[in-house]
Parts: sequence; C-alpha cells; structure tokens
Amino acid sequence: MRGTLCSAVGFGLPCAQCFGQYVVGVQVFLDGLAMRFYASCLTMARTHYPVDVEQVMRELSRADKSLARVIRTVGCFPTKKLKPEPPFESLLETIVYQQLAGAAAATIFGRVKALGTGGKCPAPHEILRATTAKLRRAGLSRQKIAAAKDLARKTIDGTVPPLATIRRMSEEEILERLTSVRGIGEWSVHMFLMFQLGRPDVLPIHDYGIRKGFQHVYGLADTPKPQAILEHGERWRPYRSIASWYLWRAVDEKKGKPERKRASQSPRKIKVKKKSAAR
Repeated sequence: MRGTLCSAVGFGLPCAQCFGQYVVGVQVFLDGLAMRFYASCLTMARTHYPVDVEQVMRELSRADKSLARVIRTVGCFPTKKLKPEPPFESLLETIVYQQLAGAAAATIFGRVKALGTGGKCPAPHEILRATTAKLRRAGLSRQKIAAAKDLARKTIDGTVPPLATIRRMSEEEILERLTSVRGIGEWSVHMFLMFQLGRPDVLPIHDYGIRKGFQHVYGLADTPKPQAILEHGERWRPYRSIASWYLWRAVDEKKGKPERKRASQSPRKIKVKKKSAAR
C-alpha cells in the first residue's frame, strides 16, 4: 500500500491514503459494517498478474465489443510490480479504514502502527497485548478493536495464513478463511485477492464502482444487479480482474466528460436469465 494518488498507476491495492479519497465519486458499503470511500483505479499501485498484456487486451476486446471501446480509449492496463504486504497488515489497515475518510484514517493507522516495534506495523501478539484504553487512544472504536484482536487471534492460530501460504490457496478457501474474521467480508477479500495476491480472475460484483461502470459501458437505464454482472462477466474469464479495472476506469472517464443527450438512443436494460425449474 505504498502507491501515490497521481503517479502510481498499476494493478495493486491502493495505498491507504488513496483509499480515503473521494475520486471515483461513488461510495462503497463495506462488508455491512460501514461506508468507506475508495479511490479510482488510477490509484492502483501494482500488478502481480502472470498474464501477457497484449493477449489479455485482445481476448477481452474479442469477447466483448462494448468493453473493447473502453480498452481502446484507456489503453493498456498498468503492469508495475511491487512486493505485496503480509495478510495481517493489509487486513488490519482495511479494518482501520472502515467508516473513515482518508486523512482521518491515515492518522489513526499511523498511531496504530506506532504501537509496533521499530516503527513497523504491530505484530498480532502486540495487538492482543495492547489494552483497550491504549487502542482507544490510537483512535480505534470498540468495534474495530474487537475486529483487530479477532484478526490477530486468527492470524496466530493459522486461520489467516502467512503470505507464502495464502498465495498457494484457492480463492474459495481464502474467502472462507478471511471472512471468518470479524469485520472482513466478501468485498474486502475480493480486493485482497485482486490487489495483494494478483489473482487475474476475480469479479467483485457487489462493488458499487463496478456496477456503475457496467451501467455506463453498456448504456443501461438502471444500476445493474450483481447477478446480471456475474452472468455477463463469464465472457471475460479468465481475466475478470482486468475487466473490472476497465469498468472502474469507465467511471473515471465518465466523470471527466459532460453528459451527451442522444435522442435516437434510449438506455438499455439487461435481463437476468432465469433458471428453468427442474422437471
């Protein structure tokens, strides 16, 4: 999480400060706990995706003509690589940032980091050893203290594995393990998978920015339901993470351009296929 707002264009978890900026102009409801602002794809600071860039762009363009227009406009997705953070530190920062805008959250996380040894992020045992009063003075609410300590306990007992182990696990197992931590839900895990582990085929269908980007790219009258995005996104496999980046960029592109009324073209609607009843 060491990216900068303007220059660190890449696939990776945005820096904590960037997460707090109101750049995209949309709000994310994070894990049912709180509302959290997050930055546009321009802040994504790194990529670990083991893919051929030109091949990915070609395949996505062939599979989806509407997305191809965004790819032509935006160009190549970023490819800068940086070392990912340990799961404990990454998820601890996620917990701290819930319900807070960037400046306030950065200040509080700085105080939390100061509780660690040698200026580093506190180790799990240091979070467990810290008193409620000490963590409250750092700026954490009682709810976040409970979540941070649960994360620490589950890191120590192996539920949240170290980076070397979690890299070898399937998305399903990672989701199951990490969502067992208090305060960590599906959206947080999807962001971790995409931006820390560099998994190329993750589609965060409940992310509000993804839904707004999808609405804009496909000219829909209403914000699409997650299920509609999931079904449409099958054509993006095995590069749904990268398709998601282009949807985020579509939102950013739309923000920078004035609306144009086209009398001859009315907004479309996407129908979700209904499963036929078993006979």
